[in-house]
Amino acid sequence: MAENLLITGGAGFIGSHLVKRFLNHHSYRVINLDALTYAGNLQNLKEVEVHTNYVFVKGDIQDAELLDRVFQEYQIDHVIHLAAESHVDRSIDQPLDFVKTNVLGTVTLLNTAKKYLQKDHQRFHHVSTDEVFGSSGAEGFFTETTAYAPRSPYSASKASSDHFVMAYHHTYGLNVVLSNCSNNYGSYQFPEKLIPLMINNIKNEKSLPVYGKGINVRDWLWVEDHAEAIDLVFHKGRTGETYNIGGNEERTNIDMVHLLCDFTDQQLGRPQGTSRNLITFVKDRAGHDLRYAIDASKIKNELGWEPSITLEEGLRKTVSWYLENESWLEDMVSGAYQE
Repeated sequence: MAENLLITGGAGFIGSHLVKRFLNHHSYRVINLDALTYAGNLQNLKEVEVHTNYVFVKGDIQDAELLDRVFQEYQIDHVIHLAAESHVDRSIDQPLDFVKTNVLGTVTLLNTAKKYLQKDHQRFHHVSTDEVFGSSGAEGFFTETTAYAPRSPYSASKASSDHFVMAYHHTYGLNVVLSNCSNNYGSYQFPEKLIPLMINNIKNEKSLPVYGKGINVRDWLWVEDHAEAIDLVFHKGRTGETYNIGGNEERTNIDMVHLLCDFTDQQLGRPQGTSRNLITFVKDRAGHDLRYAIDASKIKNELGWEPSITLEEGLRKTVSWYLENESWLEDMVSGAYQE
């Protein structure tokens, strides 16, 4: 008999990939709970709407009464929690929105899970970010025991939610696992993020804004690899443990933009180097962490996971997807998808 899995934020970028992956397991009925804020798009899931083991529920994780109804009606067995406000720039302008969703929403969801997930095997998987660790130095990597040092309202809200998840494990015995990932990229990403923004601007020959001198370093993780890692942690991770998920692909922002220019020019049939002329350096973002770098050896050693493709391979696939899905991208940029 299929188990009932609640995925929160399943209409977003990472969530939509995860919903599709778990529907392919066939051992789950997937209940996708999403508030459909600006970052949620049901077009991401058009292909799975026909599945008999898929249910979409529009709702906010801050709504305790709704959560109670969902857990009862669908007899929820497990939760994978992705619902979150996630864009750092927005958190600087609207920090309270991040506190409400990422902290209060998570605690409201935990309260409901505590009430209904009372069997030992019933699991709550909380998906978080490497940004909770703050800015790493020029060398070294974040491990699962690195002290938290968030430096933006976004990362502070996610750090708080991480602590609440672990507190509910230690205080109430909730079966939790937690994963912290590096920067994701791939299909269906909202175009305020670096990679789809740059691809769209390159395609339309618009300015390519790069913060500061472009020297900030990020570790990049293909979203399909991340979905596989979440699958493994959810099924095989040890209760009460944290797993770092990284792509082992560090690049400066300016190097990433150069790669995107070259790959997009190539696929558009433009002379190599054409789009690099569109790069403009803009005032750096407040509290912009210099470097994030994840040590993903724990998940490799314990669960056998490692990235399946290189950054260059993943970026070529990603550029192709956005160029082949122009109407999706245009609907996202214009806001037409919300209609």
